[in-house]
Amino acid sequence: MTRRSHSVKTGFAPSCPFLNNKAMRMSDPSADHSDGRPLAGVELGGTKCICTLATAPGAILDQQTIPTTTPDETLPAILTILGQWQAQWGFSALGLASFGPVDIHPQSATYGHILATPKPGWPDADIAGTLSAPFGVPVAFDTDVNGAAMAEMLWGSGKGLADFAYVTVGTGIGVGLIVHGAPTRGIGHSEVGHIRVPRMAGDDFVSCCPYHADCVEGLASGPALVARLKGRAPRDVPHNDPVWAPIVHALASMAHALVCSTGPLRIAMGGGVLANQPHLLPRINAALLDSLNGYMALPDTKPYIVAPELGAQAGPLGAIALAATALEEARA
Repeated sequence: MTRRSHSVKTGFAPSCPFLNNKAMRMSDPSADHSDGRPLAGVELGGTKCICTLATAPGAILDQQTIPTTTPDETLPAILTILGQWQAQWGFSALGLASFGPVDIHPQSATYGHILATPKPGWPDADIAGTLSAPFGVPVAFDTDVNGAAMAEMLWGSGKGLADFAYVTVGTGIGVGLIVHGAPTRGIGHSEVGHIRVPRMAGDDFVSCCPYHADCVEGLASGPALVARLKGRAPRDVPHNDPVWAPIVHALASMAHALVCSTGPLRIAMGGGVLANQPHLLPRINAALLDSLNGYMALPDTKPYIVAPELGAQAGPLGAIALAATALEEARA
């Protein structure tokens, strides 16, 4: 378990065009809260969980990281942290941002549960019920990438936009897809990481996804990259190595699908794979333009696909943004 406590210089903007949309209505976590208590957030990722306690003005009081192992180990560890915070500081609301797929429909019998995830042991784990039960505070639950998208729209690369996509490329590939100021819902949240894309010519790599032979996650996620490298360390692989081409192709194909379907005004693409290989973003942008072939005009801001401005804090601050949403809903 790791702990750090520090201030975050965010330049947080308290307003954004989507704030009047009920599905996304949020108060600014950098603003003062009437009861003086901080907000608690949990970003539950496929590899690690980051628990964050934040209060005005834009400061993180505490942040702790624990590994994502099994529900029987990880959820009690999170509860211990939350319990300590509640005893020491008290918190006014709780935001839960989880890897998925998850059930985000409050009327469902499995609301707050993880669904058919490839991660062993986690299908049907009750995230929202388990983590919220002891505390009696307003709770918001959504996907980790939707939370990160909300944070980037409030304080980062999506500021001022109502149509935006946040992509993380790591243990899995997730997309927080915001359309007209609200996360997509329908039968469930966005699962763009599992859209099936055409393979690059000559790519016979066996997909890492147990569900799909040619989805983006199976072809271009962190585990896919590790498998493609066959024991080589990513940091030792030169930029012109052929291994990067199918990664770029798959991610650009996913971006093409986003442009032609919901048309986000900007895509932020991050996660461990891209953060450690900054040469990939320019190549993905170029491949997207080649793929569109002039059929659709992208916004006159370059580049169209950018790195998240909040960096590694996009996910943790996403959970705080969810907590702020829950608090505002409770006060409405």
